[in-house]
Amino acid sequence: MRRSFHLLLAGSAAMFMPASLHAQHAPQQGTAAEEETGEGIVVTGYGRSDQPTTATGLHLTPIETPQTISVITRQQIDDQALISINDALDFAVGISKKDIDRGRSAISARGFEVQNFQLDGAPFANGNVGFGETSTAIYQRVDLVRGAAGLMHGAGDPSAVVNLIRKHADADAFSGQVSLEAASWNRFAGTVDVQSPLDAAGTVRVRAVVQAYRQDGFVDREEKKGLVLYGVVDADLGPRTKLSVGASYQRDDRDGVMWAQLPYWYTDGTRTRWPRSKTTGTDWGFWNTTEISGFATLTHDLGGKWSIRGDLGYHKGLEESRLLWLDGMPNRVTGAGMATSAYWFKADPEQWNGSIQASGPFSLLGGEHDLAVGAMVNRLTDGWSNRDPVAMDPIADFNHWDGTLAQPAWGPRYVSSRGSTTQAALFATTRIGLVGPLKLIGGGRLSYFRRNEEAAGTSPAYRLTYKGVLTPYAGLVLDITHNLSAYASYTKIFKPQGNVRDRNGRLLNPLEGKNYEAGLKALLLGGKLLATAAVYRIEQDNLAVPDPGQFVPGTSNPAYRGATGTVAKGYELEVVGKVTRQWDLSLGWSDYSAKDAQGVDVLAHQPRRAFNLATKYALAGALDGLSLGGALKWESRPPVTAQNPGTGIVEPIGQPAYAIVNLMARYEMTRQLSLQLNVDNLFDRTFYSGNSWFPGFVYGEPRNARATLRYNF
Repeated sequence: MRRSFHLLLAGSAAMFMPASLHAQHAPQQGTAAEEETGEGIVVTGYGRSDQPTTATGLHLTPIETPQTISVITRQQIDDQALISINDALDFAVGISKKDIDRGRSAISARGFEVQNFQLDGAPFANGNVGFGETSTAIYQRVDLVRGAAGLMHGAGDPSAVVNLIRKHADADAFSGQVSLEAASWNRFAGTVDVQSPLDAAGTVRVRAVVQAYRQDGFVDREEKKGLVLYGVVDADLGPRTKLSVGASYQRDDRDGVMWAQLPYWYTDGTRTRWPRSKTTGTDWGFWNTTEISGFATLTHDLGGKWSIRGDLGYHKGLEESRLLWLDGMPNRVTGAGMATSAYWFKADPEQWNGSIQASGPFSLLGGEHDLAVGAMVNRLTDGWSNRDPVAMDPIADFNHWDGTLAQPAWGPRYVSSRGSTTQAALFATTRIGLVGPLKLIGGGRLSYFRRNEEAAGTSPAYRLTYKGVLTPYAGLVLDITHNLSAYASYTKIFKPQGNVRDRNGRLLNPLEGKNYEAGLKALLLGGKLLATAAVYRIEQDNLAVPDPGQFVPGTSNPAYRGATGTVAKGYELEVVGKVTRQWDLSLGWSDYSAKDAQGVDVLAHQPRRAFNLATKYALAGALDGLSLGGALKWESRPPVTAQNPGTGIVEPIGQPAYAIVNLMARYEMTRQLSLQLNVDNLFDRTFYSGNSWFPGFVYGEPRNARATLRYNF
């Protein structure tokens, strides 16, 4: 047996050493995935990393970067048995995940929804279901930058940027991993990940990942199955030039999916008490998605520590869903009163992204400085079509309804939306040493944005064009001591609001704003612990909010107005790393408020405060090879409210403050074979994972367990 230090807690991405911990210390002997490599980064063990570029484009360590950064490594994903990207983000400090229904989740940070996703640094528009629901099987790590990151991402929200970094072929010999998984609700999954050089010199290497699964749900009628395929070829074209070419495919078929949320009240204002298995889904409902992507990356060492990189990326999403929508509130005695509607949705958005960038050091006035410059262009073609039911049978008694409903006849398919978006940009960033330990990081992005929307359904055609939009970025980093730095940063926010119209039929102006952040980062215990403290303020104008009682002329679409003075402000605290050689510890706290100009909470269904505590201990002696861990996550009650139908009083309806406890254990039977058990929601706490419509809610997952047998070769 041997000591294992790569065992992780189920339930908290924050417990392991994240991107920000860059102090060097040796990993435990024989740990799996002892070293992971990627473009501009080295990750060892649990979340230690160097030089992620998502925030500024410069190769800076997180303690040198004037924004908060986290990295969720491959080791964390494996040890926590994290299935989807949203699972991986769920327990990150400052991130809140809430279910919209049983098919999608919404991720928020600092008061705003996270819609800014990247694939290997290339920005891609997030779809209806979104990148958050995709499998973690093909990714090496997830980089997370909280706050606005318009310098490298372009038009977007001031919440966070999630950069999904794919796996690559870097082994000098044939190797791989096979895992088998059995879990609650009849989940069975198998994953094979293999890589090998293709020539004796190892200059051409290939890697392939295959994953298949099937699973029922704790909600009645839910069933799903899926397949993931991924392949990449990495080639050294010369001593200074490397080429990577790859593609991925993910198919998820989901039957009996619950689309609408469960009603919160009966018509008399008394609370409903549904079993957690209660559904609004039907036996004919489905929600199927396919994600297809391809990419090519060429890098060249120019000498003098300068390099140039070119990227070409492609992504296509296919979605088809036939779903039932329920609205209203049932009678407490008879169960009557739930209105039914349905749709048969299809969409196939397609995106291309191309970029080129160069970075390296330069000398000026006796000092060494850094510079990154680049250009990128992105093209999205999207839209969707629908079929409406000819007629719908009512649900006579929702109190006893089990999802059985006759499928309606469907009308002809029609186009509801169709258009294209083109973005192009030039950017430059530099880090300049000012006086002694003080460094200035400054730059800007010059953007072009065009949206062409064709006339479809009740939506008229329109064109939005914005030229020469400047997004400035400025940051200061002061090295107080070798292990302590203070920072401050500023950037602007810009996001066009296509197809959002006011009471006069005019399109709203783009969302604009400012993002301020300041903080401290300290390395403790000889660099084994990282402590961070950050405060921020986000100001926005032209935020689209409903204009009560008003409609877009000539349509039944509700009108919006652009609110000014929307402000989100708060702070985040985190301590993460190793207390001793065997003991990993993480503490995280986030607290914020987000209100519009009228003082009304923004994204009110998201909690304002959250606390994460996680720990893991690797045993020694007679129990060498066994690791035990645990995690606690607490969230405050979100400020969402609704009017009680019985009393007419506006009441809070958010999930009361609650805590979830997860446990894990892993035993390494040999250096190659291990068995892992994860138990989530140990005390089987009943809670709402999301509540924002009807008013309604979606239950969070009950207690569940997952066993994983993993073999490395």
